[in-house]
Amino acid sequence: MVTDQQVRRLFKLIQSEKNFGIAAMKAGMDDKTARKYRKKGKLPSELKKDHGWRTRKDPFDDVWDNIKGMLAINPGLEAKTLFENLQRRQPGRFADGQLRTLQRRIKHWRATEGPSKEIFFPQIHKPGGLCQSDYTHMTKLGITISGVPFDHIFYHFVLTYSNWETGTVCFSESFESLSQGLQNALWELGGVPKQHRTDCLTAAVNKVTHPEEFTHRYQDLVDHYGIMACKTNPSSPNENGDVEQRNYRFKKAVDQALLLRGHRNFENREEYDLFLAKLLTQLNAGRKKRFTEELNILHRLPKRRIDSCKKQDLKVGPSSTIRVNNNVYSVDSRLIGEQIQARLYMEHLELWYGQKKIDTLPRQRGEGKHKINYRHIIDSLVRKPGAFENYRYRDAMFPTSRFRISYDNFKRRYTPKSAAARYLKILCLAAKGSEVAVDRALMVLINENQEISKDAVKHLVESNASVSGTDDIHIPAVDLASYDKLLKEVAA
Repeated sequence: MVTDQQVRRLFKLIQSEKNFGIAAMKAGMDDKTARKYRKKGKLPSELKKDHGWRTRKDPFDDVWDNIKGMLAINPGLEAKTLFENLQRRQPGRFADGQLRTLQRRIKHWRATEGPSKEIFFPQIHKPGGLCQSDYTHMTKLGITISGVPFDHIFYHFVLTYSNWETGTVCFSESFESLSQGLQNALWELGGVPKQHRTDCLTAAVNKVTHPEEFTHRYQDLVDHYGIMACKTNPSSPNENGDVEQRNYRFKKAVDQALLLRGHRNFENREEYDLFLAKLLTQLNAGRKKRFTEELNILHRLPKRRIDSCKKQDLKVGPSSTIRVNNNVYSVDSRLIGEQIQARLYMEHLELWYGQKKIDTLPRQRGEGKHKINYRHIIDSLVRKPGAFENYRYRDAMFPTSRFRISYDNFKRRYTPKSAAARYLKILCLAAKGSEVAVDRALMVLINENQEISKDAVKHLVESNASVSGTDDIHIPAVDLASYDKLLKEVAA
């Protein structure tokens, strides 16, 4: 087959060669073919006729009207679904290899007769006009802190004009995470854009039936910074397209940086936060020109940040617990019956009484969980050991596995009430003194198969005895002479 390149070469050689046959030979074609193209003066691609006829009969002609009717009612039906339906209704008529034929015909129908598709309209972004934020899950990246999987999400903030980005590690899509993430971004940015757009976050946007578009807390937050709040329509992620695309590219950049690093483990949270901060600095390095344009237009920040917490006045119940965001936390028993204020932040919970902070607790993620400190309730449990066996939060009364082993040991030898009383006395030693020292004493008793009791534990704690047990493994040096002897015997 003659190509366009050969014919172009022929036309060029005709101008330089005196003999037409030599020009045709150099172009790689015979005289007859060369004369044909010289006479027509066109390339092979220009002479090619469009193939507008079928080489074989369409096997779906008889059923096409029925298929088209089904597509008109349900345009979302896939060709494979319709093909399998035909095979069930008319067994043996359609072979599996004919699926591609039906797919091509349905594709042509969608392009010429099917329903119109949604159009996405490109937008003009102006400096300092709009910022977008969203959450993206980071769990699939396989990041660990001290060897423990670090399940978290990332609050992502992007300026749509320059694509300058930043973010904050968080653990839920709560208002506290949104407030802290947005404020961190604005103060790092050093100014305030005109608009802030999110998707339909429950922490910021009310339900459709609610008369007000945004929640009071979110509206107060944006009012404090003088920024206009806006949201995307439901199921329309394209309206937040900049941050959605940056979510993908940011996680890809994190993954590549981890591959260069050689491993995905970090010693602590601070090291991981520093790793992300350096990566964001690198990503923003190529956006300085447009970012500078935005900085000159941004509004001024307010004088101070707003508290990123949820305040809740609570009364401590008779079980010495409070319930915050559907999670249970224990407090000191002295506060039973008193009114306290809980301040719920993104990662921790503060307890205030009489205008003074009295405790700080790690925030529980999710709902239906509990955080019980045995030191808060140990005094009452020692006086009421019978309540221990069926205590709802009994699992929190075992600080380590050695404590649990000790309790199980008592249960095998004594009645439930007596076992609980003996165990609680040991737990009381940990509450009043050192939990680590009591745990080490229990390790000694368990490893040496000695009887566990309060007096034995107290004696070991006071004597500060060293621990030598199953954790200390001594492997003797290998005598290589035996291997040499074996090799000589095999050789012999």
